[in-house]
Formats: sequence, C-alpha cells, structure tokens
Amino acid sequence: MEFKAKQIADMIGGRVEGDENATVSTFAKIEEGKEGAISFLSNPKYTHYIYDTKSSVVLINEDVELEHPVKATLIRVKNAYESVALLLQMYAQSLPKKTGIDPLAFVSKSAEIGDDVYVAPFAYIGDGVKIGDGSRIFPHVCIYDGCQIGKNVTIHAGSVIGADGFGFAPSQEGYDKIPQLGIVVIEDNVEIGANTCIDRSTMGQTIIHKGVKLDNLIQVAHNCEIGENTVMSAQVGMAGSTKIGNWCMVGGQAGFAGHIHVADRTIIGAQCGVIGDTKGNGESLIGSPHMDPKVFFKAKALYRRLPDMYRELGMLRKELEKLKKSVNKEDK
Repeated sequence: MEFKAKQIADMIGGRVEGDENATVSTFAKIEEGKEGAISFLSNPKYTHYIYDTKSSVVLINEDVELEHPVKATLIRVKNAYESVALLLQMYAQSLPKKTGIDPLAFVSKSAEIGDDVYVAPFAYIGDGVKIGDGSRIFPHVCIYDGCQIGKNVTIHAGSVIGADGFGFAPSQEGYDKIPQLGIVVIEDNVEIGANTCIDRSTMGQTIIHKGVKLDNLIQVAHNCEIGENTVMSAQVGMAGSTKIGNWCMVGGQAGFAGHIHVADRTIIGAQCGVIGDTKGNGESLIGSPHMDPKVFFKAKALYRRLPDMYRELGMLRKELEKLKKSVNKEDK
C-alpha cells in the first residue's frame, strides 16, 4: 500500500514541510534510505544523514533546526520515535495474521486453546495448559503442564515456560530434589523473547503480570513475580522469590538476588547487581552491588585513579620512614 505524506501527517498529528503528495510504501533507516521509503530522525547523532538520505519522507521532531536544505519531505511531530512506532504498529496490524495449530506442533488433548491462537511447528503444549485468545506461540516453545497463558501473549522461539525451579536440599549423600509443584501464570499482553526461561514455582505461582515485555535469554526463577508493564533487556537473571514492581526498566545482564523486592518504577542499569530491597518509586540504580548512579560514577572515577594513588601512598610511606629514622637519630 502507498500513502501520501499528507495522509501520514493526518494519522499522527504532524505537519508537512515539502511535497504533501510524496508517496511511501515501506520503511527504512535514515542512513539506508531509498526512494519510496519513510525514515525517522530522533537521535542527534544521526542528523547528518538527513541531508543526503534518499528516503522520500522523514519524520523529525518539531524543535529540530536544520543547517542546510534537505531533499526529503519532512513531517514535523512532537516525538519522531513515538510516531514511527505508531506507524509500525499500524502497518503490523494491517498484515494477515497466522492462526490455528500447525500439524507439526504437539498440543495435549487436555489443553485449552482460545480463539485466534497460533501455535507454530514443533511447539509443545502440555497437559492442562490454558492459552487465551489471540496469543502466538512460535517454533520450539515448550509450555509445561498446567501453566496459564493470557490473551494476546507472544512467546518467541525456543522459550521454556514452566520447567522445574532450581530447588535442591543438601544432604549427606548429595542434593535431594525439592519437587516443584506450582505453575507459571502469564497475564494478558505479555511478550517473551526467544530462549527465555520462566520456571514453575515450588508451590503456588510464578507470575508475569499484564503488559510485561521480556527480551531474549532471560532467566526467571521459581516463585518470582514481575509487575505490570515492566520491561527487561537480554540476559537478565532473577533468583527465586524475587518480586519486581510495576513499570520498572531493567538493563541487560542485570542480576537479582533471591527473596528481595524491587519497588515500582525503579530503573536498573545494565549489569547491575541488586542484592537487597530497593528504597522507593522512581529510584535509579547501577553497579554491583547496586547503588545510586551519582555515587557509582564518583567511585568509578576514583577507581581509575587507584594505581596513581597506590604509587603516591608508597612514596608517602617511604618519606614517613625517612622522617621516623631522622627523628630517631636526633633522639639518640
């Protein structure tokens, strides 16, 4: 389908600068622009591309001032990144969606599958599993017995939902397995990236609340709970019984100790090690163990100076020893 710049501007509340009849039929990054494509500019680092891009239309923030004329038609909007996301969503919704259970998938006879669900080849749906309307289960996803999946949930390839939690009790002969008798509950509008693992609880439920977005390669241990609309980047690891609040943002490779609570709207930096409860809403944390970013960067600056400080300390010690020897000679 083709759209004119004026039509697009009307959809997203933008203002056209240039040819209102410029047409587009695809998307492209601004540095890889081509005729008939729409691009966007939101990061100032990419501003120089706008002068030479071959894209026909570019979304740009209202307050951006350009130093030179541009060939492309511009659509001025309040937030170019949000606007292109909205257009991509519109485009995705216009595409035909697969539904039904592929013949190469295994779905237990006792599983309950809602309307307009898609189960891809080689997915496994165990006994007593419930999957809500409009959900999509991609290849090689494994959903163990009894787990519950809400409406409009997307689970990408290779993810495992409901494997046993890591529960073992040490004994004289080794480690005795603690049976994992609970389930995983995933509420509505959750998206789970490829090869992410969410373990079933020892008792009760491991819960992923509505609107959560998980990246690839994330580990959620038994009895964990992730609050509504929280997002996590790749390789995050959660130990057992960790509770994450609503609207939190977690950077890649962050790790959480077990049996802790993270407050609503906490921002966790990449590779942060959270070892205890967080203080309150809106807190930002970074480093391992976790700390306030201001404290972290001050400590980081000092850390870089440690070799020089160590040498200076050594010199001061030598000077001190000389002074002690000098004083001792005078006393004698």
